[in-house]
Amino acid sequence: MEDKYGYVDLAYKAIRSFIKNKKRIEPPSDKEVFKKRAGVFVTIKKDSQLRGCIGTIEPAEDNVAEEIISNAISAATRDPRFRQLKKDELDEINVSVDILGPKEEIDNPQELNPEKYGVIVKKNSRTGLLLPNLEGIDSVKKQIDIACKKAGIYPEEEYSLARFKVDRYEQK
Repeated sequence: MEDKYGYVDLAYKAIRSFIKNKKRIEPPSDKEVFKKRAGVFVTIKKDSQLRGCIGTIEPAEDNVAEEIISNAISAATRDPRFRQLKKDELDEINVSVDILGPKEEIDNPQELNPEKYGVIVKKNSRTGLLLPNLEGIDSVKKQIDIACKKAGIYPEEEYSLARFKVDRYEQK
């Protein structure tokens, strides 16, 4: 989706400022769209390969601008799967921002569609989430299997399911 709100630009600015100067930028206060609250995921790719992705299912900050800034910095510096982003990589990355819609509890995997809905699996305190419309995720089974693996939920365990939609903003 075209980034008419400036979400991706804000994520880029947050990443650049933190990696270059170890400074957290101030959130913009001039746009109404930044004042709402929502869960947000920020994804960083380099050479079309995942380089970092961190997000929140439910809002943890006062507004979506703060959520984007926090998650952008975390995606660049705290994703346990990757080393921290370095200054010389800043011109080689692509960033996308997913604004999560409300989650809906579902009873049946048939209510999922990996192109349209993200999935949340939950067993007690273990929770796994997979965003929708990801390259290589072409079946509900694969989507659920990956989310369960992320949560540490074994295939034979029972778990609850929820789905959600996202508005994905990417640079063009």
